[in-house]
Order: sequence, then structure tokens, then C-alpha cells
Amino acid sequence: MFAPRAKRVIFLFMSGGPSHVDSYDYKPELIRNHDKDYDFTGVRFGTFGKKSKRKLMKPLWGFKQYGQCGQHVSELFPYTAQMVDDLCFIKSMHTEGVAHGPATLFVHTGATNLIRPSVGSWVTYGLGTENQSLPGFVTLQPSDMMGGPRNHSNAFLPSVYQGTAIGKAGQPMSEITLRNTANPLLSRAEQERNFMLLRQINRTQLAAKPQDDQLEAVVESFELAWRMQMNAPEVFDLSGETAATRKLYGIGEKPTDDFGKQCLMARRLAESGVRYIQVNYADASNMPRWDQHSDMPKHMIHAQATDKPVAGLLADLKERGLLQDTLVWWGGEFGRTPFSQSGDGRDHNPRGFTTWLAGGGVKPGTSYGATDELGDTAVENKVHMHDLHATLLHLLGLDHEKLTYRYAGRDFRLTDVHGRVISDILS
Repeated sequence: MFAPRAKRVIFLFMSGGPSHVDSYDYKPELIRNHDKDYDFTGVRFGTFGKKSKRKLMKPLWGFKQYGQCGQHVSELFPYTAQMVDDLCFIKSMHTEGVAHGPATLFVHTGATNLIRPSVGSWVTYGLGTENQSLPGFVTLQPSDMMGGPRNHSNAFLPSVYQGTAIGKAGQPMSEITLRNTANPLLSRAEQERNFMLLRQINRTQLAAKPQDDQLEAVVESFELAWRMQMNAPEVFDLSGETAATRKLYGIGEKPTDDFGKQCLMARRLAESGVRYIQVNYADASNMPRWDQHSDMPKHMIHAQATDKPVAGLLADLKERGLLQDTLVWWGGEFGRTPFSQSGDGRDHNPRGFTTWLAGGGVKPGTSYGATDELGDTAVENKVHMHDLHATLLHLLGLDHEKLTYRYAGRDFRLTDVHGRVISDILS
């Protein structure tokens, strides 16, 4: 709708809600008042609106300032800390849904309980794909929990805009391959002749039913599958990457090998023209990985698995000149509380948390918004998830108020009747 700053998005989804007060939101008051009782207003069912005393818990890891911008980063993310001058931190996020299921749906679709199109589906509906031989929207190793397929669903948008899932949560990245991409029984010419005949039959049937959205999607998927057979195996083959590149992502190292391969695959998909790529740090179990209600030290395990690959992705994109038109988005469905739960854990916190963006038209080396002195609630330049969605679309050249689809008698959009573009973070 207007000149874009970004051509594509890579969303690094940290399922479970990383703790902002233990990672990027440095709060000296929280440290000074450690172990003191404070009144907090509840957000859970049965406690909503009620005040109760909770014991403050300081960060489990120390903070240092990094880069020319002087951003505070904790010991959880030493590799990402080296890239802070390329990042734009939003420290005043707030969202809908206090449980993982609704909040995860909201970050992906802008709704907590309705079947609505995902962000990636809206993006490909608005912009299409840069490469007709690959899907426009790919999600790597998605979970079938906490919204499951609805997190990459097209919902009521035409079926061709649904996300293509590659692998699933808990499956080793080394086992993820595109099956049935070769036919040793037929020559290339024979395969092409068979495909053209099938295509002619399908198109004849589709012409007789021009309003059949599902039939059209099936036909399109057959034709995309044919094109992918000729092109995708090379894109999904990491064996040609140099030893230096593999080391950059932590591939071959035990903590980082799997997520490093996901991040490297995201870079390859981005440079191949995929419009929206989601990398999921999720588990096959019902317990999201960053969800530490009683054992916050486990945050270090997840940080060690993701920090180096994420920093490697940023550095690789930057070196290849891709970061300037690729928007990288890191974050979870919410944050965590500044008070303790069950000893050394933290509860869910949708009232205030941190996410960061990089590349694609955002101001590098900046920090926008703030939570209160303890890190509980967004208070300065508050950014709702609807606002973040509106800004993502804006950076891609799409007006979130005009990107609509008529369904069931009304016009729908990703941001519903909400959302504002956060112009202060645009470069």
C-alpha cells in the first residue's frame, strides 16, 4: 500500500514467556527490595482485581551494559548482548490472556479464543510470495499445543495463505527432511508430462467450480509441490554451508545444535524469497519451555540453547546485506512477574514485558517504553500486541486498517478495531 521498509519477517518465538526482569529489563529497585513484601493486583482467575502481598525476587543473573547504546543485558544472553547496537527493544509490551493458550493465540492471531488468521497468513494475503517455487509462509517445528495449527492457520482467508509447517516441536532438526521429492522410477521428462496432464484435469475441474476455495487450495498445493520438488531440496540442505557459518550458529555443539539449524534454515528461507518465517523454540510436551513457575534457574538452559544461534542469525543476515530488509522479531507470549512463586519461580505476566526487533526499518540501538520500577506493569509509552502487529504490517508496506477481508458480513483485520503504528521506533 506504500513503500515498505522490510520485505520479509523472521519471528523467533520463545514459547512460555521468558522473564524480562531476568534478561533485558534492568530494575535496580527490584534488586534493592529483594525479599520484601509488596502488594500486587492479581490477574489470574479468582484473584483478578484483588490485591495481595507477594515477595519480590531479584534477577537470578547479573546485568552489564553493552554497545554504544549502553543497553543492559543479563548473563543469560552474552551473545545477543554483542548485537545490541542492531536491536530495538520494546520494554512496555502488554497483551491479552494470562494463560499460555489464549496468550499464544493472541500473539499469533490477535485474538484469544476465536479462529482468526495468523500474522503470517495476513502478510502473505497482503503481499504474496517472492518465490513461486516455495511457500510464502513457513513455520519451523511448531507445537501442536497452545493453539497448535491455529497459530499458522489461514482461518477464513483463502486456504492458499495457510502456513506450511516443517517438522514439529520435539523432533530433532536433523530428522526434518522434505519427503517424496524424488521419483527414481520416472525420468524428468516423464514426470513433467504426467504433471501437465494432471494440471490440465485439475484446472478444468476448477473452472467448473470457481468459488470452491478448498478445491483451489488443493490444486495450488499440487502445483506448488511440483515446483518445490525441483527447488526446495537444495534450500533445505544445510550440508553446503561452510564450517565457519555452522560454528556461527552453534551447529555441532550440544546445547545449540538443534536451534542453530532452525535459525540457519530461517536465513536460507529468507534469502530464497519466503515472506514470513517462524522459528519455534517449543517443546512437544504440554509445558512451554520458558515456563518456570518453580525453577527459574532453568532459564539458563533455554538461554544457552538459543542465545548463540539468534546472535549468529543476526550477524549472518547483516554480513549478507539481508538485515536491512528483513525484520527479525524475538519474543514470547508474555513476560514473568517480579515476585516469586513456589520458591524460585515466577508467574505469568501479561501486564508488562519486553520484546525486540532488528533490521527491516526499525531504529537500531534503541529502547522504547518502560515498565514500573519493579518491572510489573507497562507504564511509559505502552505498546499493546495490537500495536506491535500494526507496526509489523506498516514496516512491510501494509496499512493495518486497510488490510481487510470480508467474512460473515463484516470486514476483519489482524488488529480488529485496535492498533496504532509505533512511529517512534521507525528509522
